[in-house]
Amino acid sequence: MSVVWVTGMSGSGKSSVCEALKDLGYRAIDADLEGFSFWVHRQTGEVATDSPYPVPSGWLEEYAWRISTARVQDLASSSRAGVTFLCGGVENEDEVRQYFDVVVCLVVDDASIVARLAERTTNAFGKHPEELAAVLAWNPSEADRYQKLGASIVDATRPLGEVVSDVLAAAGVR
Repeated sequence: MSVVWVTGMSGSGKSSVCEALKDLGYRAIDADLEGFSFWVHRQTGEVATDSPYPVPSGWLEEYAWRISTARVQDLASSSRAGVTFLCGGVENEDEVRQYFDVVVCLVVDDASIVARLAERTTNAFGKHPEELAAVLAWNPSEADRYQKLGASIVDATRPLGEVVSDVLAAAGVR
């Protein structure tokens, strides 16, 4: 049927939505945690197998968080029998956007990002001041950018159940 890309800034709730979708019985994959995404050196293309934490100064200018085009292609090929949700945020999304039937962007305000990144336990990204500053710098343009691409914009500051309902509605399954 379709592949739905659920994206948004770090701290917008992608992993929480992914887990909630799994709990409801949907095929949902967290691109960050399930091997779809990785750090790659911007100049050499070399994959960083052991990314440092905290990241050293300048890391985000030197490395990009990318998704495997081959893995997304394979997922799209295997997902024609039903809906699959792929949840994540990457810099090379333009290389894989063609494989998604629906794009949903979760948006939150800066205060929510700060609070969520400070509290999250799924990964450490965003806890380091350089990472947090980068996320907060990118956040203001997120909704506009995705709206121009035709994505469904979901206010992810609301309760998780409401956000998941909106994601399912955007995917056309509820």
